[in-house]
Amino acid sequence: MEVRLIRSNRKTLAIQVNPDLSITVRAPRYASKREIDRIVEKNEAWIHKHIEKIKKNKAEYDALNIKKITPEEIKTLAEQALKLIPQRVEYFARQVGVDYGRITIRNKKTHWGSCSSKGNLNFNCLLMLAPAEILDYVVVHELCHRKEMNHSKAFWAEVEKVLPDYRESVQWLKEKGSLIMRRNI
Repeated sequence: MEVRLIRSNRKTLAIQVNPDLSITVRAPRYASKREIDRIVEKNEAWIHKHIEKIKKNKAEYDALNIKKITPEEIKTLAEQALKLIPQRVEYFARQVGVDYGRITIRNKKTHWGSCSSKGNLNFNCLLMLAPAEILDYVVVHELCHRKEMNHSKAFWAEVEKVLPDYRESVQWLKEKGSLIMRRNI
């Protein structure tokens, strides 16, 4: 198994199975090659499970014969997102009880949203293809990172305060989110 290694100032190691079935490992600069190899080997079953999941999703996607999204459609989605998402962020920021910085809309291939340590929020324009409750979940998820910059129990408790049924949205994204993302590859 060939692994692409990216070293950075991060504190933890992350393994990613990419849509093209390649493996990327993001590791702290100080991590030894031996330690990285040990962790990759320890997670080999997880890696193979995710490779099979991607293959299955690709087969299902191909069977549905869904067309790729055009650059014009991306532009339209981004324009729609620029109108709607800031309104949703403003609404939910009051409920979460946080402030935020800049809101950016991008066309991303793998992420629905992100929150920087400075409070800047980034959202994928493809969210406009998802149901409204999924968009709201991603907005709340990112806003809750203003309180907890991790995915700890405390973070999920913050999400649950605003969206008690957030797990349904998480499940929807796991089951159907890749179909939207694959239109963009």
